[in-house]
Amino acid sequence: MHFLRTLYTIYAFIAFCVSFLLLFPLLLITIWIPGQQKYGRKINRFWANLYFVLICLPVRFEGKKHVKKGQPYVFIANHFSYIDIAMMGFVPGDVVFIGKSSLRKIPLFGYYFKNLHIAVNRESVRSRGEVLIRAKKAIDNGSSIVIFPEGGMTSAQPPLLNRFKDGAFTLAIDKQIPIIPVTLSYNHLILPDEKKLLLNFKAGKIVFHKPILTDGLTSKDIPMIREQAYHIIQNQLWKDNKTEK
Repeated sequence: MHFLRTLYTIYAFIAFCVSFLLLFPLLLITIWIPGQQKYGRKINRFWANLYFVLICLPVRFEGKKHVKKGQPYVFIANHFSYIDIAMMGFVPGDVVFIGKSSLRKIPLFGYYFKNLHIAVNRESVRSRGEVLIRAKKAIDNGSSIVIFPEGGMTSAQPPLLNRFKDGAFTLAIDKQIPIIPVTLSYNHLILPDEKKLLLNFKAGKIVFHKPILTDGLTSKDIPMIREQAYHIIQNQLWKDNKTEK
């Protein structure tokens, strides 16, 4: 079993690299031509669909009806695995990711990410402030935002979530747009955050929950909606993983 997992992981890594390299020239065109970044993010979504087909890993969706075309959202999801970012590529519409600044150091991928998405140094107050400004601008241009509110892969006991940070909720209230909690039910089982990082062949599941509306809310309401979002995702994780057992 360990040998098969190793082979599968090697194949998945090669598929990731090759598919990215094949699409990279198109991504460069959308980066270099002003105003074309949204088409680069469309390629991003195509890449996500292609990648999971290539590695023969089916992904089941629930609640896509909650995502309305043309409406910007702040999407928030649990973050237990390195495969989370790829799977969030299935989020509909023009979506800008907020990810850690270390992604910029990855050859080629880092260049693509920093130009089509937003990288943040969570240890820098200045960086966090700049990210908020860029995220608001993206929303003004009609894009949605994807944030992992735990602030990284910080949970020591998936599927138990770590506490959420305020940034996503501050952004949603400032722009008065809905928050959509997203549960990535099995990613911690597909690619556990372990030293060897070996893939398991297991179907994925993404649940898009009902939007949390922010109309008329102020910064005083951040703790309320933060806890509401936390419990929505955590309860789905308990439900799905209890079923698995």
